[in-house]
Amino acid sequence: MPWRGVIEQYGEFINLPKNSPVITLLEGGTPLIPLPVLGRMLGKNVTLVAKFEGLNPTGSFKDRGMTVAISEAAGRKARSVICASTGNTAASAAAYASRAGIPCIVLIPQGKVAMGKLAGALAYGAKVLQIQGSFDDALTMVVQASEKLSIVLVNSLNPFRLEGQKTAAFEVCDALGKSPDWLCLPVGNAGNITSYWMGFKQYHQIKQTGLPKILGVQAEGAAPLVVGHPVEPETVATAIRIGKPARGEQALEAAQESGGRIIAVSDDCILEMQHSLAAEGLWVEPASAAGLAGLASEVREKRLSLDGQTIVTVCTGHGLKDPDIITRRAAPIPLLAPVLSDLEKALRE
Repeated sequence: MPWRGVIEQYGEFINLPKNSPVITLLEGGTPLIPLPVLGRMLGKNVTLVAKFEGLNPTGSFKDRGMTVAISEAAGRKARSVICASTGNTAASAAAYASRAGIPCIVLIPQGKVAMGKLAGALAYGAKVLQIQGSFDDALTMVVQASEKLSIVLVNSLNPFRLEGQKTAAFEVCDALGKSPDWLCLPVGNAGNITSYWMGFKQYHQIKQTGLPKILGVQAEGAAPLVVGHPVEPETVATAIRIGKPARGEQALEAAQESGGRIIAVSDDCILEMQHSLAAEGLWVEPASAAGLAGLASEVREKRLSLDGQTIVTVCTGHGLKDPDIITRRAAPIPLLAPVLSDLEKALRE
């Protein structure tokens, strides 16, 4: 049977009002891609696979939650929807709102959103506004606007977002036949780690698929859950450049309850892992490499042994979301005359 999108595929497990239309772009159904080279670096007989969410319609995991949030909003005839975003939520909200014929308003922190993500929001027709402040300031504003102006908020504070995002855990269990031993993923606003744990627990209760340990990873410059208080975030990983996660408390509970933890790694470690993933053919945006960077750090520091275990690393967004980080760090591209001798010389060099 062709893939039908997460609502049609997992509707019996999703809390969505019955009168809601299904607003879908056939999101979900993303693959588990084996990473044998990196797996060998993590230990003996380690099975390492990447849940590549960059293959969703707008290039990130946000589409899973947005199909449910926008479907619910359409069911109650919302006049418009609003979100704050570091980029991925903006593109996803704009796409699904456009599909539903609902105006979308996006607030972004000035100068802090990768152009690949901003372009998506504009392409899908959202009204994009910049604020002089951080993502956290933008989130405060959209919450206030949703309460005062009767606009539907579609950030991960919206519970229907989590209902959609938890389907990734269902897919992991369906593909493996059970839960993995460990799941590692980046943590920004903390909706994704919260929803994965929701999904694993729900599926285990129904199908006895087991429960993984969860390793959540933040960037050192944006690690409020590690240091224990809000921060002014700064990191190359724009998708997790968040100083006060909306679902921080639930994220900490998910990590602890699973037997895992939340840690932080440097930008250098994140970018090194982005390069390592690309060497296996998987180009992800920097934040998507944070989960595996953290796992590798735990193994390297001998805080974790993974021998014989099955690991899923969640790669939340495609590399095309934030290509500037690659082009800025690359060496100048040689310019050749259109003659074979110049090509031969360049290849020798």
